[in-house]
Amino acid sequence: MLVLAAFLVPRIEGKPWSDRLYAGAAPIFGGWLPHVGWGTVPAVALAAAVVRFGPDLARRLSWGRLLLTTWATAAGWAFALAMVDGWQRGFAGRLTTRDEYLHEVGGVHDIGSMLRGFSGRILDFQPDSWTTHVSGHPPGALLVFVALDRVGLGGGAWAGLLCLLVGTSAAAAVPFAIRALGSEYRARVATPFLALMPAAIWIAVSADGLFAGVGAWALALLAVATRLGRGWVLAAVASGVLFGCTLFLSYGLVLLAVPAAAVLLARSFRPALPAVLSALAVVGIFAAAGFWWLTGYHLVVQRYYQGIASTRPYSYWVWGNLAATVCAVGLATAAASCRLFVELEVPPLHPLRDWLARWRSHVDPAALVAAAGLAAILIADVSGLSKAETERIWLPFDVWALAATALLPRHSARFWLVVQAAGALLINHLILTNW
Repeated sequence: MLVLAAFLVPRIEGKPWSDRLYAGAAPIFGGWLPHVGWGTVPAVALAAAVVRFGPDLARRLSWGRLLLTTWATAAGWAFALAMVDGWQRGFAGRLTTRDEYLHEVGGVHDIGSMLRGFSGRILDFQPDSWTTHVSGHPPGALLVFVALDRVGLGGGAWAGLLCLLVGTSAAAAVPFAIRALGSEYRARVATPFLALMPAAIWIAVSADGLFAGVGAWALALLAVATRLGRGWVLAAVASGVLFGCTLFLSYGLVLLAVPAAAVLLARSFRPALPAVLSALAVVGIFAAAGFWWLTGYHLVVQRYYQGIASTRPYSYWVWGNLAATVCAVGLATAAASCRLFVELEVPPLHPLRDWLARWRSHVDPAALVAAAGLAAILIADVSGLSKAETERIWLPFDVWALAATALLPRHSARFWLVVQAAGALLINHLILTNW
């Protein structure tokens, strides 16, 4: 009902009101344009294959093969969905528009100078203001595409391929983390849903897909560290470095602290110290190079309200954002989320140490990380700093919300996979998304 209402209200309110939303297919950022492409048949065929064979393969494949198969399938699914819009319009040209990162890559000749002067170019209406996406993110995001160009892989196709491969690797990172937290069964059940996630529409050709992949592996490594086995300190340090990198990819990824806290709560808080120190080391490196995160953040908030965010009505987007998120995670995730409260039921109160040990012994890790992902989404929503485009912006949290699909009854898996695939195919064929 939420999704239906979000699509209907702009039509009911009329054009003058809906024009203020700055999203032609609100709550999705794009325009209504029924179409098919050469990716249509592969996408339908891949979806049918996952529905038919996915649940069985999830049970039978060895763990390593299952993760690789999940990643490969997710990448194929994302690429096929992108190709519904065509090679140039759907993939190679998406990251080359004037608002995107690649627009600024050619002007970066001295990285040190760029970092020192980055904050001074964030605000709009200056002769040298950064383009929309560069100004709205810390410099790490731009640095990724500058580095890609410097090694000879410039242009939209290579940038899109990087986003696709790293972004879809989250489909392997999430079950990897769930297994590390103690439930291989739940991890296996979730893999077909992650391989066929509707979010793949936006992962394929948006930098936020890249951010989602990096953030997912940061959390996966933290989950490994909580086992306190051999090499746990190294895993915690690697996790902290990746967390530190996410801070300089997108300001909003500071909210990954919510699922990170959930991961630590599930098993052990000991990895927190090396992880935090490693993340702070990354912050220190950027500060030494001339960019202070907090300065950039405060300027980005000002830049945000210099644009259409000051016009987009919060009264619609505060719930329209959630409808867009349901489109990205699918109705199966929404249905499974109803089971989170049962799986996270708090046992009777005991002295804290005994209570926590008892809770950890029976808590479902898939439910815990899914609830944490949803909590991060809700915090981002009420902040008002994300009005529209959240089907893309919240991808780093969406992939964890998708873990809730592991809670669906086993006998209904194929039905919900059909629902997931049908939703993604409908959106991708009826709307020409901007990402």
